[in-house]
Amino acid sequence: MAESPRLFDEAVAALQAMHWRPELVIEEIPAPQRIAPHAVAVAAEVVSGGDDLGNGRLVLLHDPAGNPSWDGDFRCVTYARADVDAEMVADPLLTEVGWSWLTDALERYDAAYTAPSGTVTAVSSRAFGAMSADPSRAEVEIRASWTPVITSSDDVTRHLMSWSELLCTTAGLPPLPEGVVVMSARRRR
Repeated sequence: MAESPRLFDEAVAALQAMHWRPELVIEEIPAPQRIAPHAVAVAAEVVSGGDDLGNGRLVLLHDPAGNPSWDGDFRCVTYARADVDAEMVADPLLTEVGWSWLTDALERYDAAYTAPSGTVTAVSSRAFGAMSADPSRAEVEIRASWTPVITSSDDVTRHLMSWSELLCTTAGLPPLPEGVVVMSARRRR
């Protein structure tokens, strides 16, 4: 395996040092190995008041040689899913609004990017027959990718904050108020 480039190492260090919102339970997971020479991935559960509100994944890919389809040498790939109200899933604007959750979060944190792409899916399901006792479900799912403009670990942090907001917004949590910074639960001595 090729030696990891300095900027990718800085990105991984920023990911590992990230102070996530308290509603996010984050764990590093195996990253895909064949898409790019360097990759790191995390999974998240959105939990509030003991309730699981949603989940997601983020993969940060890096190809030092660049990738024409990415329009750069880094690529963020995400998945976010949450249960929603039945009325919400029936709203014909939910998909457009769901996409704006990503773009608004990127803009809010000044996370420069190019080449965004993805899908927003709204699904409702109702059980019948022997399964009729099962509750009806409604959910929204966002699958997206974008090319982050990364020149330092601060840029990585902006994209991680944006992803955090995307997950929480998808799960129905409000964004953190302007000027509020998440602090680590660990105390320094």
